[in-house]
Amino acid sequence: MSKENFNISVILPIKTISVIDFNDYFDKCINSIKTQELPVNELVIVHTDETSLVEFLDNYDFGDLNVNKLVWTEEPNYSKQINYGVEKSSSEWVSLFEIDDEYSKIWFKNVKRYSESYPDAQGFLPIVIDVDERGIFAGFTNEATFALNISSEMGILTNETLHTYQNFQISGMVIKKSSYLDYGGMKPSFKLTFGYEFFLRMTYNSVKFISIPRIGYKHTNLRTGSIFWNYKNGNNVLTEDEVKFWIESAKKEYFFVKERDIKYVDENV
Repeated sequence: MSKENFNISVILPIKTISVIDFNDYFDKCINSIKTQELPVNELVIVHTDETSLVEFLDNYDFGDLNVNKLVWTEEPNYSKQINYGVEKSSSEWVSLFEIDDEYSKIWFKNVKRYSESYPDAQGFLPIVIDVDERGIFAGFTNEATFALNISSEMGILTNETLHTYQNFQISGMVIKKSSYLDYGGMKPSFKLTFGYEFFLRMTYNSVKFISIPRIGYKHTNLRTGSIFWNYKNGNNVLTEDEVKFWIESAKKEYFFVKERDIKYVDENV
C-alpha cells in the first residue's frame, strides 16, 4: 500500500557543484526527503546551467521522488531562484531547502498534523539544530518563540517578537504557496537580512507562523562557500556599517510588498 503524500513542494536552489563535499551533502539532503514518514508531493530543483551540475542531476538516482528540475539561466541569485521555484511548484504548501541541510524524518508529518489542528496558520517553523562543517553541535534556532522574555504568544512568531529578536531560520520553513506569493516572496536585492525582512513582512501582513516544538531540521552553519560564509570570509565580505545598513533596511522595507531595489552605498568611498 502506497503512503499518503503531503501536498507540499520542497524548493531547492543550487548555484554550483563546485562545493567541498558536494556529493556527500547532496546525498544526505535528498535522503532526508526520501525517508520522510509522510512523503512530499514534489521536489523542485532550481539549478544553474553549469555543465557538470546539469550532468550530475541528470544522472542522479532520486528513487521514487517526483522531481521537477528547472534550469536557471540568469546570474545565480538565491532569492530569485527560490521565487521561481515557488511560482512553478504544484502544491498548496512549499518548504525552502538547502543542499547542506537535512529534514528530520517526521518533519512533514508533524506539519500536516499541526496544519489540521491550527487551520488559521499559514506557516510552520522547525526547531533547527545548527552544526558546523564537522557536524559538531553549534546551537538551536527558532526556539526563541518559546522564551517568555522574547515572545508574548508562546510558539507564535509575531512581528513584535522579530523587533526584539532577529535570529529565525527560513530554511526548513513551511508556508502556504498563496501567502508566499501574495506578499512578495523573497526580495532579491537584499543581502544578509533577506530572511529577517521576509518574516517581518509576512507577519506584518498577518501571516501566522507557528514553531513546532520538535527537532525538524539540521542546518550546516557557515559552510565554506555558502552565502553567509561569503559575507563573513569570502569575496563579498560585509563591513560593520553594511551589516547595520541591511538590518535597518529590513526594518524599513517590510512595509512594502513590492521590492524597491535597495542598494548599500559606502559613504567612505
